[in-house]
Amino acid sequence: MLKRLFICSLALFGYLGFAQQNTTRTFNLEEAIVFAIDSNYTAINARRDIAIALKLKWETTATGLPQLDGNINYNNNLKQPVTLIPGEIAGGAPGTFVPVTFGTEENASAVATLNQLIFDGSYLVGLKAAKAFLDFSENAAEKTNLEIRKGVINAYGSVLVSEEFIAIFEKNKANLDKNLYETQKVYENGLTEEESVEQLEITLLEIETQLNNARRIRTIARQMFNIALGIPVEEEVILEDSLANLAQDNLSLSLMDNSLNLEENVDYKIAYNLTEQRSLEIQLEKSRALPTLTAFVNYGTSGFSDSFTFLNSDQIWFQSSVLGLSLNVPIFSSGMRSARTQQAKIAFEQAKTKLEETKQNVQLELNTAKSNYQFAVENYENSKKNIALAERIENKNQVKFTEGLSTSFDLRQAQTQLYTAQQRYFQSLIDVINAKANLETILNIPDLRIDSEEMKKGY
Repeated sequence: MLKRLFICSLALFGYLGFAQQNTTRTFNLEEAIVFAIDSNYTAINARRDIAIALKLKWETTATGLPQLDGNINYNNNLKQPVTLIPGEIAGGAPGTFVPVTFGTEENASAVATLNQLIFDGSYLVGLKAAKAFLDFSENAAEKTNLEIRKGVINAYGSVLVSEEFIAIFEKNKANLDKNLYETQKVYENGLTEEESVEQLEITLLEIETQLNNARRIRTIARQMFNIALGIPVEEEVILEDSLANLAQDNLSLSLMDNSLNLEENVDYKIAYNLTEQRSLEIQLEKSRALPTLTAFVNYGTSGFSDSFTFLNSDQIWFQSSVLGLSLNVPIFSSGMRSARTQQAKIAFEQAKTKLEETKQNVQLELNTAKSNYQFAVENYENSKKNIALAERIENKNQVKFTEGLSTSFDLRQAQTQLYTAQQRYFQSLIDVINAKANLETILNIPDLRIDSEEMKKGY
């Protein structure tokens, strides 16, 4: 009985392990975006950059707080130094010297020193710079999240459109197989020309090539989607949304009425961070001309002996303590500080020019994104009409060809026109989705800013 239980337990654990290795994830688009923002490789490192900025901010703050250092020294004079003193002191003849050894062979000391920065202009600038760097890291992480969202939408749509292409190619291939079979029989009975069969064979070969390529593209699209989510490329994922429904959900021209709040655009915020940093660099160079004042207090003890007795209870220790101030006043640098300040001012002017350029580029990107989105919506509406027309034309030519009223060349033209219309239709669906995502990214919709205060809890 115990043996059976043991075997069943092994089988159960083996099954559970196999089940865990073969888990299948299921996502709709919004779930995929949320998952990617949490698990995407770039997003993870962006959050780590914020964590580094938080630690850097505290490191800068800590330099102005009390610093306590301890120092322990042990010296063993293997050969004690000799000092010469005038011979008269020891009762010798004038002009002679007597060798004398001072001190003991061994000594030990322990000193604790407390340092406190009282005033340093560069420290105050450093605090502001650390805060500016944290703001930059947060904005960079926000940009990363927006790009990840756009990338996931693009990858999700690419998988869906590849699935649609495969489905339509398979349907077209099935219809062509049927047409070719029927035409072959008609030809064998001498009721049509061989060219009719050959025309259909050419079309069938083209469809088979496109179908095989679509299957390869689907594999690559799924792997790209997995990488966008931050999961292994071989892991199986099921997508719940359909391409048509997603496109319909993204047909919202009201988004065109949204005005741009330039200060909320992430590219503008990053460019503004650069001007802040350059301004602080000017302040830093100017602060180097200010005096620096520090204070210290130490307490120490020293012991002396001709042998190692420092751990004995009767060892005599001599105490000492010092309180002091240190004032460092820059006086003359041969123009070095001035040159550094001028460099910082020039860099600041460059940053302001870059900020102005960014403002113009953001406005241009917005106008372009709105135009592209408008075009994508119009192209989608036209593609929907074109595919309906192409289907009717192909059906008519199919009937005419069957009844012998048109040639195989006419049928092939109608079929090729239909296949092109089908591909353009599905491409128009993904274009609507991607164009809207791009417009939302420029408008910073939705707000994906990371709160560094919340991150402190995890680091």
